[in-house]
Amino acid sequence: MFRGVSAINLDAKGRLAIPTRYRDRLAEHCDGQIVVTIDTDERCLLIYPLPQWEDIERKVEALPSFNPAARRVQRLLIGHATDIVMDGSGRILLPIPLREYARLEKKVVMLGQGGKLELWSEAYWLERRESWLEDQAELEIPAELRSLSL
Repeated sequence: MFRGVSAINLDAKGRLAIPTRYRDRLAEHCDGQIVVTIDTDERCLLIYPLPQWEDIERKVEALPSFNPAARRVQRLLIGHATDIVMDGSGRILLPIPLREYARLEKKVVMLGQGGKLELWSEAYWLERRESWLEDQAELEIPAELRSLSL
């Protein structure tokens, strides 16, 4: 499980060092083999250990291709999926198209989301986080969350 938020610097070549707490899990779970793709609803990247990605990919591929919404997700999620291997120093190199989609510059934020990680531009992450906090009163809370005691 990936938890927490980390501020990271992206170098000029598009490399970043995975934080140690995530690096160790990725090394153990998938030998540093990950898949990076875009989030279809936000300007961020999704980072999956290879085994988790393979499960998701099978499910997405099984969606009906005649359904326009399903086809959109297939094109965006699978079409941008990129296999990346973490190097011995725990770094990954993000391809230019993925960096451009998420508008990643020097300062980025990595966010643990259970079975995956999200990678955001720091500026955009701060902007979105504030908007979610401001909008929370207007959002309908799903029944599953109403019964959850935190």
